[in-house]
Amino acid sequence: MSLELKAGSFYFLWVFGLGFVLGTIRTLFLAPIAGDLIAVLIELPVILTFAWILCARLIKRFEVSNDLASRASMGAIAFALLMCAELALSLWLFGNSITGYSEHFRTAHGAVGLAGQITFAVFPVLQLRQSR
Repeated sequence: MSLELKAGSFYFLWVFGLGFVLGTIRTLFLAPIAGDLIAVLIELPVILTFAWILCARLIKRFEVSNDLASRASMGAIAFALLMCAELALSLWLFGNSITGYSEHFRTAHGAVGLAGQITFAVFPVLQLRQSR
């Protein structure tokens, strides 16, 4: 298994796990009080801070190369796994359709969440500057 695949997979697993816990808290406790958008805006800095730190550690742990292709691969793998896992949860756990899942991204909170997920995927590339 390539280093990028390993690093991307672990990156996904850890961030998805934290996201599942924080998403549950956001959905059950925070959103009913503050609204969906505010709840996502509160959650996002927490998970992105965790993702930034984790990303750097995994790059070091798996010795992911300091080239754009390797870092982009790590982020793309993590993003693809994240989107597949979220789709699966949406379909099987929440009973949504694929259309319902994709329409979620048209809402303000869904768009902000997607922007956060894209940011998570770009972190390995953004950390190239720190490595050099």
